[in-house]
Amino acid sequence: MTRRIALVFLAVCALGVRSAAADSIRKNPTWWDKYQFLLKNGSGPSPGGISSLAVGSNVDVSNECGPQSETFITINPSNPSNLAAGSNEIFRDPMRGYFSLDGGATWGGVDLPLPPPIGANGGDFGSDPSLAFDTQGNVYYGYIVVFFGNGKGINGTALAVAKSSDGGQTYPTVTFFSFQGGANHFNDKPILTVDTNPASPFRDNVYIAWDAASGGSTSGGLRLARSSDGGATFAVTRVDPPKGPGRLIGADPFVGPNGEVYVAWNDFLANTITFSRSLDGGATWSTPIVVASKSIPFDFAVPAESFRRPLVYPSCDADRSAGPNRGRLSCSWMDLTSAGTTDILLAHSDDMGTTWSSPAPVTDALSTDVDRFNQWLSDDPVTGGVNVSFYDTRNDTTGQRFQTDDFLSSSSDGGATFAPNVRVSTVSSNEHDCNGTFPCPGINYGNQQGDYEGLVSFGGVSHPIWTDSRRQLDPATGCRRPFLMEEVFTATVQ
Repeated sequence: MTRRIALVFLAVCALGVRSAAADSIRKNPTWWDKYQFLLKNGSGPSPGGISSLAVGSNVDVSNECGPQSETFITINPSNPSNLAAGSNEIFRDPMRGYFSLDGGATWGGVDLPLPPPIGANGGDFGSDPSLAFDTQGNVYYGYIVVFFGNGKGINGTALAVAKSSDGGQTYPTVTFFSFQGGANHFNDKPILTVDTNPASPFRDNVYIAWDAASGGSTSGGLRLARSSDGGATFAVTRVDPPKGPGRLIGADPFVGPNGEVYVAWNDFLANTITFSRSLDGGATWSTPIVVASKSIPFDFAVPAESFRRPLVYPSCDADRSAGPNRGRLSCSWMDLTSAGTTDILLAHSDDMGTTWSSPAPVTDALSTDVDRFNQWLSDDPVTGGVNVSFYDTRNDTTGQRFQTDDFLSSSSDGGATFAPNVRVSTVSSNEHDCNGTFPCPGINYGNQQGDYEGLVSFGGVSHPIWTDSRRQLDPATGCRRPFLMEEVFTATVQ
């Protein structure tokens, strides 16, 4: 949910409001809208363990008044009927966790822990969810904690990793670490993964990578924390060169079949997708390698998310199956097309990231102008299939590319070719207006869909999860203002 001190050296960069200058420096951070709401209204009441709602073949996982955004999902490799997920809560302080014990048909919800605020009049809230199971059935939930002081700005940020041993139903333990103080030092966009390879020397290691955004490169850069004791403690290393520019965002860690640890990120200063690897469990890192150059440095205002603006970030995974492409690495990201729209590209590597294929779209070629954004990639560890989910405007009926659906693209040959895309959402969402009226009171324009959506694939079954606004003004929900707003939706695709 947050956005880093990226394009600004003296203050946190921002994107909470629409700007005429598409790629210019912005005034407020993307969590600013949440900060202002909480400052004026306080955190809303907890919905408790509210149950999901089936909406045809889709499931409203959150089914909660107020907006949720920025979704993530994972699956228990020892028990694929058990899934866990998470999202940002925009009108409440904590992170929200979700769990399913029946393969994604029904879900329960739970709030994640927060540490005490800093100072007598301070507050804090969580942001940026990511989750992963280990081979013992434990699920880890990573996020950041933003500390603020009663209208006086940011006190600092810290990383958090919570642990559940009951499939995501409760998170009784949480480790907070890597606190950074001040408004121009900001831990941001953490993504978590776990080594689940049975023969790996680092089996069940927990890894979480993020950008420690800063006004100076020596105190910023890309960080990765690793835990070999079930998330109780974390050792932190820097992935990018300490003397480098440190202007990056969207780090995504993933693990190879023999315990290799990989990280890819958006180097927005060089305007590349960049990559590094570690063969010693994340202790040391290779010289960065360029996966591909790109056109969009940081983010881009598509009509469907013109307020928040979709972020450019890599989503990657490794083939851990016993198939012919075992060990292949695949990375996806959003970039600009010659028509001025956005598309999802993919490149793969068969030599542990030393060289990469030329980027190619994972999407259907269409004759109309279409935007695709906020993708996530999952490599099925059983079948080796490469799957990518994303928001897509091909079903828009407004003529303005306002309406989005969630789509899934799948490859059975290691990402070389993709089958026709599958529409996952059964009803389109419109984050721009409702009933032809702008602004729509059922949309939280400061956050919208968030920076990413989630996907996990296992045994030939995929579970995309996304932000959906089809029920934003549904009077049957019983919500008073501010309505149901954006919800967390999922589906099971075979």
